[in-house]
Amino acid sequence: MQLSATPYEERLTAPRSWWFVSFLVGVSFALILLPFGTLPLLGGLVGGTAAAAVVASAYGSPRIRVVGDSLIAGEAKIPVSALGTSEVLDAEEARAWRTYKADTRAFLLLRAYIPGALRVEVTDPADPTPYLYLSTREPEQLAAAIEAARTAHAQGSDA
Repeated sequence: MQLSATPYEERLTAPRSWWFVSFLVGVSFALILLPFGTLPLLGGLVGGTAAAAVVASAYGSPRIRVVGDSLIAGEAKIPVSALGTSEVLDAEEARAWRTYKADTRAFLLLRAYIPGALRVEVTDPADPTPYLYLSTREPEQLAAAIEAARTAHAQGSDA
């Protein structure tokens, strides 16, 4: 497998406030267990914080990568040859594509805490998905990496 000319990888990590909320969940568990003594209180603090942190980490950990001739976004893997034009979306336009402009058949890797996004058309006639909506902190770099991978794939298939 040939690597893309412009490699790209991004992890959509959860915001810092989520980690503070995870700690507050632990404090809540500790307060619930306070009447049972100090050891249950500490267990509630540690266990509640750990459980909330696992949930925050699991939700806030999808990756977007351009590897070889594929775009990997979360669980989806799409060959760049099946992708069309990319549209960089600012915060206002991204909100529009998440709400009233959205197509129910589209693939959404949506994280509301990330204001920017990239919308990529799917040109494969066998695929019913009209476009990909990818929340990303660096939509220009992702669009450039997809275009570079598409160009490299096209040149590789011509040879």
